[in-house]
Amino acid sequence: VGFSLHSALLLHQKTHQRPRPYGCSDCGKAFRDGTTLRRHRMIHTGEKPYQCSYCQKSFRASSTLIIHRRIHTGEKPYGCTHCPKT
Repeated sequence: VGFSLHSALLLHQKTHQRPRPYGCSDCGKAFRDGTTLRRHRMIHTGEKPYQCSYCQKSFRASSTLIIHRRIHTGEKPYGCTHCPKT
């Protein structure tokens, strides 16, 4: 198992780096930056600040909301480059 892109290898290697000075007071999991810790804390607090305007379902991450919203809009942004199927 390897990486086809050098940048992907470098990104992966960062997962093994220490130190991780930002620790979760609930579970002890540690992170390299405060932003990642804040996002992780939502698991414990139940906070889901991103709400769907169609059905009011809430999500922790804006990217998850964007994907969910496609259920309502029918958007299919990725099409096959070999045939007309979207």
